[in-house]
Amino acid sequence: MTPLRQRMIVAMQMHGFSPCTHESYLSAVRDLAKYTKRSPDTLTQVDLQRYFKHLVVERHLAPASVHLSYHGIRFLYREVLAWPEVNLEIALPKRPQRIPALLTRAEVAAILNACSDDRHRAMLSVCYGCGLRVSEVLALRVSDIDSERKLLRIEQGKGAKDRLVPISPTLLETLRAYWRLYRPPEWLFTGRDGAPLCSATLQRAYTLAKRRAGVTKVGGIHGLRHAYATHQLAAGLQVERLQRLMGHRSIHTTLRYVHWLPSAREGEGELDLIAKLEVAHG
Repeated sequence: MTPLRQRMIVAMQMHGFSPCTHESYLSAVRDLAKYTKRSPDTLTQVDLQRYFKHLVVERHLAPASVHLSYHGIRFLYREVLAWPEVNLEIALPKRPQRIPALLTRAEVAAILNACSDDRHRAMLSVCYGCGLRVSEVLALRVSDIDSERKLLRIEQGKGAKDRLVPISPTLLETLRAYWRLYRPPEWLFTGRDGAPLCSATLQRAYTLAKRRAGVTKVGGIHGLRHAYATHQLAAGLQVERLQRLMGHRSIHTTLRYVHWLPSAREGEGELDLIAKLEVAHG
């Protein structure tokens, strides 16, 4: 490991970045060094501009990929190499603002019912019933469930912030049944080796259940989190509260769901989304 790479890892640890961010940022810097055939600390603004032109014009990378590379490289120069300023003067491609294919209650119910594995069904139910990210579901411990107050503790979610999310009575019963069946000692969802499952396992389980359910809308497991947000807004949950439940840093991220759901109304919402699925599926 080069000293520069080690310094960058330490800087990311100090900022509390997630393992996924570590990997993405290091990959961005590694690709830069591979293209220029020079150490990043010897490059100039002109070299960086040439590299990003290569990503956009020659490699035809998607806007999201270019932006991710930009943020990783910008972090290196600002936080590790302490450049006085990083003004790359790069016209980054705009990210297309597409409305995702939102799942209906009936489609969510069909997907959960098509999941034959009890453990995977419980995990997908938590994804939808609490609006969690996949990484947050995989990081859950048994001790994170507060049965008495009907709360789920999300420890160090995205942005390194803890939050509490209500667990509906229906979902709580699902988790109790799961615990009686598997008796996990520490991590709530584990593989045979007792370690937390990897995200690819849950992604595959979702894709298979979706196919069995005959749901053809485009999108991965994150669609369950989108469904949670839109169904809560449709039931009248206030945007500010949804922001807290979703763990969004900016209210603007939450407001996207309002734009996607013009029929949303202000109110208390419906936190027991799992119970509503039975009605929708029936």
